[in-house]
Amino acid sequence: MPANGETPERAETGPVADAVTGNWVDRLAPPAARPYLRLSRADRPIGTWLLLLPCWWGLTLAMLSTGQAHWQDLWIFAGCGIGAWLMRGAGCTWNDITDRDIDGSVARTALRPIPSGQVTLGQAVAWMCAQAILAFLILVTFPPAAIALGILALLPVAIYPFAKRFTWWPQIFLGFAFNWGALLAWTAHTGALQWPALALYASGMAWTLFYDTIYAHQDKEDDALIGVKSTARLFGGETPRWLRRFLVASVVLMGLAILGAAPSGEILALVIAIGGPWAMGWHMAWQLRRLDLGDNDRLLALFRSNRDAGLLPVLFFAAALLA
Repeated sequence: MPANGETPERAETGPVADAVTGNWVDRLAPPAARPYLRLSRADRPIGTWLLLLPCWWGLTLAMLSTGQAHWQDLWIFAGCGIGAWLMRGAGCTWNDITDRDIDGSVARTALRPIPSGQVTLGQAVAWMCAQAILAFLILVTFPPAAIALGILALLPVAIYPFAKRFTWWPQIFLGFAFNWGALLAWTAHTGALQWPALALYASGMAWTLFYDTIYAHQDKEDDALIGVKSTARLFGGETPRWLRRFLVASVVLMGLAILGAAPSGEILALVIAIGGPWAMGWHMAWQLRRLDLGDNDRLLALFRSNRDAGLLPVLFFAAALLA
């Protein structure tokens, strides 16, 4: 508080540092809604894509494994999209609630709605609950086994914001949460969880370690000052070597998932499906060639490019279904 005892002025309420330039929230949303949409990261859609794409991997690979497509799969496809937007919003709101005292000390996050005073803690909690309830209403339209998995997903979501306080590997906990949709969507189509879905889930976790380590390098100086842990700080100059390992693990594990899921005798479908991890691996290799750990703008651009990397398996799996 200022020395004269007056209440400090409300912080600037403009876009946060890593918002997409010209995003719809800043241009079109009513001013009163903008802080809540920023809590949900609606101005930064990449997170929704990264949560959604493993869902679509799981669904399309499950359809390939059974050789069947039903009208219900259209709803699973769309429901995963809506649910990903809602649960990413709820998860980010929870993250900002738990990190409210940290975010104000980091340049990139200081203008987030809670530390900047745009919303109160109580308003943020209410917004988180509203998003989670809507997502649950979508979840209950899925088969029972998928509903159970969806409820269980709340555990890694709840733990993740605290992980950077007790482990150098918080990205593993993010991987647990962000790739859960591969298990859920597979189970929503097949009615049961099977080992190819687990291999696909592990592939997604390696991918998360890849892209979120790149992302975390933006904050490594601030994180060091406030004592927050990350793989970016852990790996330091060895980051490219670790990223290559995550690349290989993601491609190999996805290949194993495809081999386990592809129906016997469907050689053409198998070859096309294998193209998914192959193409994704080349995209990740392209990111490594462009990597500059000291250029935050490039780090953010490479992180965002993982939407395209993750879309490639979806396209190849869909093409395999038509083969």
